Amino acid sequence: MNLMYHISVQVENQAGEGNMLLAAKILLTLTTLGYSVVPALFDTNSTHATNPTWDPHARFHIIWQVSSYVYLALLALFLIWTAGGDTWPLWLTVWFAVFAYGGFWTAVFARSIYGGHLVSKGNPVPHFNWNLGGKTFSTDANVTLFTGTLIVLIAGVICLIKA
Repeated sequence: MNLMYHISVQVENQAGEGNMLLAAKILLTLTTLGYSVVPALFDTNSTHATNPTWDPHARFHIIWQVSSYVYLALLALFLIWTAGGDTWPLWLTVWFAVFAYGGFWTAVFARSIYGGHLVSKGNPVPHFNWNLGGKTFSTDANVTLFTGTLIVLIAGVICLIKA
């Protein structure tokens, strides 16, 4: 009787760990798409890469940055979905995301040093508009999106720790 209980508990624990690992992989996939596909869609249009008011060298840099993140994401997705039960490749993808999002947050917080802005004055990106309890406010689209993906990354790390 005690042996059956022990076997039952072991099976339940293994199933729970497998669920946590799968959850981590899904969350890390979303995080990876956040630093690759989202910028590829939003930064390769008339607001950035093909914006005629941008200096051609600045357009070169945006394509360089976006394509680098897409290539890094391809490697990350490969590692996430071929890792099996091994977690070390997943931790590597966590670091990829930390570095990609760290670059964004560095640019946000260092704006006063280099004279940067969250949006172009001549070609602004729309803000997110919120209504909470009758109080309306807006937030920058990039900051809002990347705050969300940072939260997803943290959730993925928690699942990975528990896997």
